[in-house]
Amino acid sequence: MTTLTMSGGKTSILPRRGGFFGLMSNTFWRHPKLLLFLMLTPPLLWLGIIYIGSLIALLLQSFFSIDDFSGLVNYEFTLSTYAQLLSPTNFDIIMRTVVMAALVTVAAALIAFPIAYYAARYAQGKWKAFFYLGVMLPLWSSYLVKIYAWKLILAKEGILTWIFEKLHLSWLLDGILNLPVVGGNSLSVSYLGTFIVFVYIWLPYMILPTQAALERVPGNLIEASADLGATPRQTFRAVLLPLALPGIVAGSIFTFSLTLGDYIIPQIVGSSRLFIGQAVYAQQGTAGNVPLAAAFSIVPIVIMALYLSLAKRMGAFDAL
Repeated sequence: MTTLTMSGGKTSILPRRGGFFGLMSNTFWRHPKLLLFLMLTPPLLWLGIIYIGSLIALLLQSFFSIDDFSGLVNYEFTLSTYAQLLSPTNFDIIMRTVVMAALVTVAAALIAFPIAYYAARYAQGKWKAFFYLGVMLPLWSSYLVKIYAWKLILAKEGILTWIFEKLHLSWLLDGILNLPVVGGNSLSVSYLGTFIVFVYIWLPYMILPTQAALERVPGNLIEASADLGATPRQTFRAVLLPLALPGIVAGSIFTFSLTLGDYIIPQIVGSSRLFIGQAVYAQQGTAGNVPLAAAFSIVPIVIMALYLSLAKRMGAFDAL
């Protein structure tokens, strides 16, 4: 029998539960920390062994080097592998990836903000549901299918070229393709094409946090700003943008990090110049230079660690 003290000093006699499950229930009731420990141990072990363990193994590999003569890994501590990242070719890969990630993030924020603002301030009822459906629907289709679909759209014989021809704007498309940095034979083999696909793929991850942040902005603050004589531009700059900024930064965590580590989109749409993800794949798979691949892998981890620390100071984690 189990005796429980109730309010008013009265006691209640409850029958003790029998069997194995009854014993467990009584034990966990007496020792709640034991239940918490048992619940958290499996995911923490999984996180510690599979994720953190693999990162540590990757970090250790980056301090080794490859023997140029035999092609075997030399298991002696050295920083020469990291020095290789500063070579013109490898450093160009890093800068190309970081610049692309930054441009995709800025473009996604500019496109997402008006969409999110309309959904947060004006969409009601079925239109709100339509907004969520429109934003989430692209995420339900296959990642590879979307990329290959964009490759067909951006191809020289694709629908985008056909539209430019029908609008008699082929000269404009040719001028864009002739640009020395972003152009190519067609949009499907240019940096501009890679940029367009990146923005399309990651745009929902920017819209949703921004929309959630804008919904938390009190409407009376905007009305008060107008009553005090502020112009719409001043209201946006002094009231709306600072309050929505944590949501924008939260969305940028997704767009920036996902662009930084992706290797499939540049592999299918874009030029032959490598990004960090492609360099890791090439060094580990084709060249067999595991230490250099590990050193390349550490670069996005370091960049994102710095980026997340900055985002935390801006309150981005509260908007996730």
